[in-house]
Amino acid sequence: MHDLAVATDTLADRFTRLCEAVVARLPWGLDRIVAPTFLGFALINSFTFGVDLLLLTALHSGVGRPLWVSVTVGYVCAFGLAFLLNRTFNFHSHAPIGRQAAVYVAVVVVNYLAFILGVSTGLTALGLEYHLARLAAGACEAVYMYSAMRWVVFRRADRVPEEA
Repeated sequence: MHDLAVATDTLADRFTRLCEAVVARLPWGLDRIVAPTFLGFALINSFTFGVDLLLLTALHSGVGRPLWVSVTVGYVCAFGLAFLLNRTFNFHSHAPIGRQAAVYVAVVVVNYLAFILGVSTGLTALGLEYHLARLAAGACEAVYMYSAMRWVVFRRADRVPEEA
């Protein structure tokens, strides 16, 4: 069990160093503006967004589940995975997981109601194809979720300090 924890820490440290190295090479002074955790969030959440879309498509187009059910299942699975990956690899949090999970659930509920159901369903009702509606909602939720994760869920007191 100890070897797995060491391997996870090593992978998390490598992920952080990769994000720091990429951000350090950004042009036009963006390296002073973009936090390495923003890049980490973008990478992790792009992956989990792909998981979300895969589940959405499989459930709605593949097995014919209603759109709201398909969106919800994809969303819950993807955001659970995003929480664990961001906690471990991006924000290196060692704070008690219970409090963070409770705060994260509140953040996710607001995000779900406002952006996922509100924007996705609204744009679909206006005639936009459901994948495109979900992509538009994803752009809105990305800004909200990064801000909430960095400054509320995994706030600086709960994680290793970073530059930027």
